[in-house]
Amino acid sequence: MQTATYFFIFLDLSLAVFEEPAVYPLPFLVTSVLEVLCLLVFFGRLTHFAKVTHRSVFWKDTKNICIMVAILLSLTDLAIYGVLRIYDVRSIRWSRIVRPIFLVNFAESRQIRRAFRSIRNTLPEITYVFLLFMFSLLMFSLMALKLFGERNLQTAEGLPYFRNYLEIVFDLYVLVTTANSPDVMMPAFDFSSWYALFFIAFVIVNTYIFMSLFLAVVYNNYKKHLKNEIRELAYMKRRKMLEAFNLLKEEEGAQFVVREARWKQLVKLVAPDISNSHRELLLRISDDEQKGFVDKKSFVQLADLLNIQVVTLKIHSHPLGQWVPRVYASGVSRFLRSMVRHRGFVWTYDVIILINAIFIALDEESPYISYAEWVFLALYIIEILLKVYTYEPRAFFGKNQFWNWFDTLIIFAALTATILNTTLKSTVKYNSQQILDIVFILRVLRLIRIVDSIQRFRVIMNTLINIVPTMLTFGGLTLVVYCVFAIVGMELFHGKIQFFPANSNAPHALECGNPALKDSLFARAKYCKNNFNNFASSFIVLMELTVVNQWHDILFFANGFANVTVQPAKLYFIAFHIVMVIIIVNIFVSFILEAFFVEYSLEKSEVETAIERKIQELGMGVQEDELRDEQLLDNMEGAEHDLEGEGGTKAQPKGLVFKIASKRYRTVDALLQRMFEAEIPLEDEGPSLEETSNLSPVPSAQAGERPG
Repeated sequence: MQTATYFFIFLDLSLAVFEEPAVYPLPFLVTSVLEVLCLLVFFGRLTHFAKVTHRSVFWKDTKNICIMVAILLSLTDLAIYGVLRIYDVRSIRWSRIVRPIFLVNFAESRQIRRAFRSIRNTLPEITYVFLLFMFSLLMFSLMALKLFGERNLQTAEGLPYFRNYLEIVFDLYVLVTTANSPDVMMPAFDFSSWYALFFIAFVIVNTYIFMSLFLAVVYNNYKKHLKNEIRELAYMKRRKMLEAFNLLKEEEGAQFVVREARWKQLVKLVAPDISNSHRELLLRISDDEQKGFVDKKSFVQLADLLNIQVVTLKIHSHPLGQWVPRVYASGVSRFLRSMVRHRGFVWTYDVIILINAIFIALDEESPYISYAEWVFLALYIIEILLKVYTYEPRAFFGKNQFWNWFDTLIIFAALTATILNTTLKSTVKYNSQQILDIVFILRVLRLIRIVDSIQRFRVIMNTLINIVPTMLTFGGLTLVVYCVFAIVGMELFHGKIQFFPANSNAPHALECGNPALKDSLFARAKYCKNNFNNFASSFIVLMELTVVNQWHDILFFANGFANVTVQPAKLYFIAFHIVMVIIIVNIFVSFILEAFFVEYSLEKSEVETAIERKIQELGMGVQEDELRDEQLLDNMEGAEHDLEGEGGTKAQPKGLVFKIASKRYRTVDALLQRMFEAEIPLEDEGPSLEETSNLSPVPSAQAGERPG
């Protein structure tokens, strides 16, 4: 259902590519049928959700109201547009701007809604800073008007320089982004070198101070509201766990408990994918003294236990040790394997990779370079064979062993290309080096292995790996903003700029199809393809605006519009810059900052420590630094490896061990939640875990009589 929902959401958004103005035009009947189909699916999904939700809850949820309103608006607009089209009356599809609502408001998009909540919560503080920034901008603009307005200065294009107050405000706003620096300063600087002090003061105050202040305010509010959200979720989790405990509890002496059999039944129900041995491990942690029941405090921690990824490992013996045990256990074999396991082996091949990168950069026409590539290829093949000989193959090619798979595929691709190159050398028109070039470039990527082997670099790599899932959230947020501004831009600027090939004889081809752009910087710079004539071109322009560099040049075509549209055109681009660059990009930067703080400072949680301690007590543990990457086998055990036995536990299977999963395989969202939840004092804004748990089954009146 989730996959189908997302499919039709993106199908609905992609219709803008095929609707007028279209990249690939389709008949109106086709696009309208597809849109109606999408709306029917959305209505069906909403109806399905209403069937499993209490009526009062459903109608109080603003997400559902937004979806219903968006469906109604889309159908109304589609009907009106279709009728007007029959009578050849041109109209606009104004409802296309509401299509991103479906991406935001369906239940599956909670992370995107969370990002929008961050923006909404940050807006009040940003508004105050923005008002101060605008006050500073207006004051500097007024000073610029008084300083330069009466001196009859001209720009490099021969236009009046700083004589119109609104134009000055716009030019100085662009200067804040440094996109028109130093061009905007040069006429005044040419007139007098002292005028450079004005622009230096402006850049210091508005670019460095105010823009940094925007980031500081966004980051502070992002972190504050994230912590508040997690605090609320933490207390809600405690209350829900206590409700579950009250449904399952039985009286045992002076306290209420959950019996072992019922606890196992519950865990098997809510976490059916974990192995029996993993479930037994969690029971031994919850029932540390093996009393046959779980008390309230331990039960409340069950959610945290299940949220921590415990990898079950089984170290298999090498097949050669079974097939030719005497040879594999010989002194020469042991020495060879110890050499491969030694850190020096990795360092040696790191040096070989660096040397290989230098050879790839040298003249590839030299026969010595060609022979050297054969040598490097042979060394890489030897490396793979030695590692497979040393490490158990199933562990070496485990599903989490990205670098082993990467190296092996690159090396065998190079081997295949080299053999193919040798075979096809007799073909005159065949450029065999092209295949090798691709392989050599991929081989250079093995340099990342060196980065991963350095501790401080590994922190950065871990963060990059961890932020990938969350980048999808910001990608969805950016998609929503881009869709809205692209649709508005197409309606405002469609057809104002045209692109013609270099050899075109069309009228005004050199002016991008608009005589108002004659001799303009926009036309001379050949920016004609930067237009809003279709959905794809609009996205590219918005991407250029997000990058900021020279974004003011794109606005020069606004001067060719009628006077009533010049200023609104500039306001459109300024609005996009404020929303996308000042707010959303700063929130993304805030997230990156917090992610790095987590990687550098976050230690193991109390629950993780308890799990590791119990693993070691059971003699079934392996320290993270004792496992080399090549030894890790993420092989979850099946039911046949159940630790439960008569009278408690039976002997563990040979080679069965547990470990806490590496931080590099956790999402930043999960790490942030754990960090902020760990910061919540037990007495802060609510009852502590001990007080909330109420460990003894005494009446509530007595329970409330506690010291102080």
